[in-house]
Amino acid sequence: MARTSKMANCMCNAGHLLHSLMMDFQSSSEFNDAPQMLPPPPGTFVDREELIQHVGDFAVSQGYVVTIKQSKRDRVVVLGCDRGGVYRNRRKPVDESSAESLRRRKTGSRLTNCPFEAVGKKDDGLWKLSIKNGAHNHEPLKDLSEHPSARRFTEREVLLIKEMTEAGLKPRQILKRLRQSNPELLSTPKHVYNVKAKLRQGNVTVRNFKSLRPQKTAVRNNYQSVMEPSWRQRNPPVSFRCNPRQLRSRKPYPKLLGRVPNLIGGRFVDSKSLTSIDVVNPATQLIVSQVPLSTNEEVRAAVFAAKRAFSSWRNTPATNRQRIMFKFQELIRRDMDKLAMEITSEHGKTLTDAYNDVLRGLEIVEHACGVATLQIGEFVSNISNGVDTYSIREPLGVCAGICSFDFPAMTPLWMFPIAVTCGNTFILKPSEKVPGAAVILAELAVEAGLPNGVLNIVHGTDDIINAICDDDDVKAIALVGPNSDVADIYSRASAKGKRIQCNIGAKNHAVVMPDASIDATLSALVAAGFGGAGQKCMALTTVVYVGGITPWEDKLVEHAKAIKVNAGTESNADLGPVISKQEKERICRLIQVDTESGAKLLLDGRNILVPGYENGNFIGPTILSDVTVNMECYKEDVFGPVLLCMQVLPLISFSVGSLISKLVFVVKLHIFVSQAESIDEAIEIVNRNRRGSGASIFTTSAVAARKFQIEIAVGQVGINVPISVQPPFTLFTSSKPCFAGDLNCDGKGGIHFYTQIKTVTQQWKDLPGNVETPTSNSNGESLQLLNS
Repeated sequence: MARTSKMANCMCNAGHLLHSLMMDFQSSSEFNDAPQMLPPPPGTFVDREELIQHVGDFAVSQGYVVTIKQSKRDRVVVLGCDRGGVYRNRRKPVDESSAESLRRRKTGSRLTNCPFEAVGKKDDGLWKLSIKNGAHNHEPLKDLSEHPSARRFTEREVLLIKEMTEAGLKPRQILKRLRQSNPELLSTPKHVYNVKAKLRQGNVTVRNFKSLRPQKTAVRNNYQSVMEPSWRQRNPPVSFRCNPRQLRSRKPYPKLLGRVPNLIGGRFVDSKSLTSIDVVNPATQLIVSQVPLSTNEEVRAAVFAAKRAFSSWRNTPATNRQRIMFKFQELIRRDMDKLAMEITSEHGKTLTDAYNDVLRGLEIVEHACGVATLQIGEFVSNISNGVDTYSIREPLGVCAGICSFDFPAMTPLWMFPIAVTCGNTFILKPSEKVPGAAVILAELAVEAGLPNGVLNIVHGTDDIINAICDDDDVKAIALVGPNSDVADIYSRASAKGKRIQCNIGAKNHAVVMPDASIDATLSALVAAGFGGAGQKCMALTTVVYVGGITPWEDKLVEHAKAIKVNAGTESNADLGPVISKQEKERICRLIQVDTESGAKLLLDGRNILVPGYENGNFIGPTILSDVTVNMECYKEDVFGPVLLCMQVLPLISFSVGSLISKLVFVVKLHIFVSQAESIDEAIEIVNRNRRGSGASIFTTSAVAARKFQIEIAVGQVGINVPISVQPPFTLFTSSKPCFAGDLNCDGKGGIHFYTQIKTVTQQWKDLPGNVETPTSNSNGESLQLLNS
């Protein structure tokens, strides 16, 4: 009996224990199933705003909201958990002591209770995030829309409230208009009253109203809008005449002019540098904008952002990258007028030339839409027993492009569309003379869906170029620029082991044979020599007349005089100004030096005046004849609307006498031989010039054209057509020293430049433990060696 009772007690105790264990397990399971508020992962960020955005986005995904507890803007920022509780607005009960009331007030505050704290510090130009305390002592928010941060106004909304208040609108009317642009706005008229009260007190700073809720961007949410508004819309420039003394001193005009922003890590940000260069309209001398001389820290930040984006971008499917390019080319077509006007205002070229600039660049974007087919590798099956080998093309990593001013849209589009479509990330350094088109293109690329950090822009001059060349994370550099700069950049980048291609300004020739079609040849020479004010690398600057210039002289001058010189925005303009006052002075000096050296000035355009644009950098069409190879204009790149004429005279000498009828055959033979010697001399003149990138011949003789094609030593050859930029699917070639590097920028050469080959050999066999490696003996017979 006692034994039975004892067993019953034991079973009862076991039941209680089991029930207790079950309850503990259930409570533990419930605890594990509850959502955990994890701290954001530490990392390195380009700037303070990106760090705050990262912490804020991650916090919202975990069910809590962060706010700025402490900030020293250029050094450190401390972020804490914003619980969203009440402030100290609870009434004290009658029977509550002062100590109890103080305790309750503290526990009711938003920041006192939660120990979570994240710290961001600036180190060597980058912001590093660390978690000081990642724990929370409260439950995650079930509905973030109930949190007070969801009812705060953005910076733009506060400014709109200020403007509408001054216009006499009431809070409900203000709120109604704000909701038209932001339907998700949860604020009430009471919040509008609070903002108005602060504005009446003179507190116009909007920092207190900013929220850390996630911001919608074009990249993350695929909205068809640019991530940041244009810099001209944010801070429109005040146009006034440029003072040359201020230009030389490079002093900034604070708070007056729109500064062109950098693009770093997907954000358009103003440079920290206080020094800027004025961008001047060549036709009016009005300052269009300012280009900051960015710091080396900003270059490092751009390289870091590109390097961080590379790992995910290279793994993005090629079809997805191509879709972004399809959208990009669509947006370029949409904003063609905007791009052309920006080019004309900064560069000075006519609107027709500006449109052609954009269209040639657009062809490259269209080519990039199908670049995946050019990245296809090769496969060889069964090179040995059960062994296959194949090659694949992989992106290099972070690449960079340095642009010249002659083609503000086409040159950047030569570079980054192909590079990023191949899977690279890119840093672009536009010309400091014409930065606007490159920034507009970057805005369109971001709008098309290019992820943050894939494309970055840093403005500046030689210091920025040197920083790009010296950075070990930059794997390849594409460059278009003048001869004076290229040699130093090429040697500096090559010394760092970078892959580099340099396209240099050139002296292009045209050889005109006596039998050439007069009207067609003159039209081609005038268009190629004076188009774009001669400021393009493929301009025909020198014409070699075989047989003398006399039959061509008058008609050439007549065609040149028909060119209308005017500001690029005028509808009747054929020829715009040169890029700057300094360039105009240099071109005029070269003309004067060669005139004094014996050249004949057939047409002088130095003193041309354009009504309404008297201060513009205009030079009319200028023609110099009797030019020799020793003259300054021939030895240097004029890069202006100046056409140099040389002549090769046939050495024919015979006397006319009574026996002329008997010497017809001999004379004809003598003339043929003399012409052959003259075309040889013309070819020798072209080949002797070490800076010849292209050459054309104008003739009706297939024999002369074929001889010219075979013997001429340049990369681009034209027959009855001037030299022009080739379509992107063909290979743009140029001879050294006008090109430095091993791979060109167009066609398959461009794909090969931005990729590297990896060869893979594989074997799939069911073997007990050894793998056979194929080799060959001296007779080429396949051997099998066992590797244990």
